[in-house]
Amino acid sequence: MRTAYSVETVRTAERELMARLPDGTLMQRAAAGLAAACADLLGRVYGSRVVLLVGSGDNGGDALYAGARLARRGAGVTAVLLAPDRAHAGGLAALRRAGGRTAAPAAGAELVARADLVVDGIVGIGGKGGLRPDAVPLAEAARRSRAAVVAVDLPSGVDADTGEVHGVAVRADLTVTFGTHKPGLLVDPGREYAGSVRLVDIGLALPGEPALEALQHADVARLLPVPGAESDKYRRGVVGIAAGSARYPGAAVLAVSGALRGGAGAVRYVGPAADAVIARFPETLVSDGGPRKAGRVQAGVVGPGGGGDGA
Repeated sequence: MRTAYSVETVRTAERELMARLPDGTLMQRAAAGLAAACADLLGRVYGSRVVLLVGSGDNGGDALYAGARLARRGAGVTAVLLAPDRAHAGGLAALRRAGGRTAAPAAGAELVARADLVVDGIVGIGGKGGLRPDAVPLAEAARRSRAAVVAVDLPSGVDADTGEVHGVAVRADLTVTFGTHKPGLLVDPGREYAGSVRLVDIGLALPGEPALEALQHADVARLLPVPGAESDKYRRGVVGIAAGSARYPGAAVLAVSGALRGGAGAVRYVGPAADAVIARFPETLVSDGGPRKAGRVQAGVVGPGGGGDGA
């Protein structure tokens, strides 16, 4: 089960934790997790070309500190600073001490085109209303490039609380998020922009009631009943399917396939695609007498591929 908390809840938890920790500890935890994820994605860090897209907030600071860690391992790291006068001072100093370089946004597209890895640290979870115009060319360059794209906490341009995308947004192969998932990582269309999501524990104490819960494959598997030694096809439940037509027999075949794969004990089919169904799934109970005479079922599927011509 993946749980997500709102930006307001996350901010409150961060403030409470930072009050108990030495200055900068939380950002270093995030940067360490981010750098480890980037290294895993690269495979070989030494000699790789890494471009950081750095905005003015703490999100950019995470990217700069992570870039410094990669530079110390031999990567060639360049930070494209969208707001040089407001870039995180500590992170910028750390990157330069590690041998990293900086560049202006005008050079960003060319750098991204040659990169092995692009780190999106443009906007953090507080961003609203889409990317600013100066960031749009960088997001588009990242999309066109062959580089792996890693988003810091959330792809820039995605609303953290709703998953909404207004205009251009960064499309990530991997999002490294901190403390907890944000709703925008689990809700479309933001989920599509996030790619794979890696959660880094930074020690946040979060309330028991999340804003959103998302089932994973293992959660669904645990909800499904497991047949016992005495189970037979009728005890496990029968699905009735009235689907398909002469024009769309495949719809019937797909519906029957889904019912069988979903764990139904038996499937009863009625409709004009009986031959196609039996040819693919001979275990199906086929009837030509209509749904009322097909026998008792516990669940039904009606309509897919029925067509509009009466076939």
